[in-house]
Amino acid sequence: MLSVEQIEAFITTVETGSFSSAARKLGKVQSAVSQNIMNLEIDCGVELFDRRGRYPVLTEEGEKLLPYARAAMVQHGRLAERVDSLTQKEIQPIVLTIDEGISFGWVTPIIRALSDEFPRLELELLFASSCDAVEMVQTGRATSAIIHEDLSVPFSLDFESIGSLQFDVYVSASHPLAQTVAPHLEILSLHRQLSISSRNNKTSSLHHALSPDIWYSDSYQMLLEWCIAGFGWTYIPTYLAKSALEQGVIVPVPVEFEKISAMINVSIIQHSSKSNDLGHRRLRELLKQNFKEG
Repeated sequence: MLSVEQIEAFITTVETGSFSSAARKLGKVQSAVSQNIMNLEIDCGVELFDRRGRYPVLTEEGEKLLPYARAAMVQHGRLAERVDSLTQKEIQPIVLTIDEGISFGWVTPIIRALSDEFPRLELELLFASSCDAVEMVQTGRATSAIIHEDLSVPFSLDFESIGSLQFDVYVSASHPLAQTVAPHLEILSLHRQLSISSRNNKTSSLHHALSPDIWYSDSYQMLLEWCIAGFGWTYIPTYLAKSALEQGVIVPVPVEFEKISAMINVSIIQHSSKSNDLGHRRLRELLKQNFKEG
């Protein structure tokens, strides 16, 4: 019968590249790791590694098994976390990360409601790009994050949509792009792009490069300032551009046939070890009930 130890030894060997490295990572002797994998191969009736070289290489059968093995370990982890949560009486500390492009004024009443319900609430509030926020929750630096829902969310995280946010392409009223109606979006590639960046160098589909000339910042507010200054065009939330639009210092890039603005879903993500906690569940409920675009 397949065991957690067998599956763990199999996955760790794949990730570390050798039986000895897997043993060191798992804190076991190499013979125990090798035996677990051999028993797994016996249970499966196939060889999972080609051992003819210096390092073990996955066989075709091993490649097919790997994604199922990883999914099984994720589910095992969720089961263990759920068992632990059954006996928890105190709510766990909440470390909430918000994408810097999402308006946060509406979060304060939610925090107030949480504090009223849980007087001993421990809270930390951080700001980061959505890419960085996902990594922060995955590594445990944060327990929850409010992000743009255009990213691939790892299996270890739970996510739930709470609303949507409108984005549009803006440029200074004095910029050449604002002077004529462009026939298509390709005109953007001829001018500097002002784009959001992440500390982990990952990008989302919201901010892929359209121009060979790009300036980056991890702050939407800075992108807006650059846009007002005429440094280039940028793709930012419409609520953030509202004041500058009313003052007439920026305009949406005029394009004749193509729609540039888009509604982007916003989600709350939480690590699976936290999502069953009473305080984190209540946070999700309040966010779904009270999300505001800006």
